[in-house]
Amino acid sequence: MQEAYLRLHPLSSQELDDIRQPVAYVYRVVRNLSLDASRSELRSQQRHATPPEWLAPVMAVEPEEACERENALAHLAFALDGLPEANRKALEMHRLEGLTLAQIAERLGVSLATAHRLVRDAMVRLARALPDEQATRV
Repeated sequence: MQEAYLRLHPLSSQELDDIRQPVAYVYRVVRNLSLDASRSELRSQQRHATPPEWLAPVMAVEPEEACERENALAHLAFALDGLPEANRKALEMHRLEGLTLAQIAERLGVSLATAHRLVRDAMVRLARALPDEQATRV
C-alpha cells in the first residue's frame, strides 16, 4: 500500500481529476504492484535455487575411489546384461524413463503386481551383483 501511495502522491490535482474511476484506478495500481512483486520474488527464487543433483559439479575423487566406482559400474553392467529381458525392460522403464508401475504394466501387457515384481527382482539382482561395500552405498 505504501508503494501505491508513493505512486499516486506525485500526481497533480488536475491529473487526479482526469481519472474517471479513482477507486478502480487505485485497485489497478495495487494489483499491478502485487504482480510485479510476485514476479520479482519468483525470479529471485529461481536465481538462488540449488541446481539439480546431476548438474552440480562433481568433486574430484581419489584414484582408489574412482577405481571402486568403475568396478561397481562394471559389475552392474554385467548384471544388467544377465537380467531376463522382461526384468531389464521393466527396470529401464522405471529407473531411466521414470514410468510408474501402472504405465509399465500397460506397456508390457502384464498385471500391476507382475510389473512390481519385475522391477523389484531386477533391483535385487543388481544389488547382489555389487561387492558388499558398494551395495550399501547404492
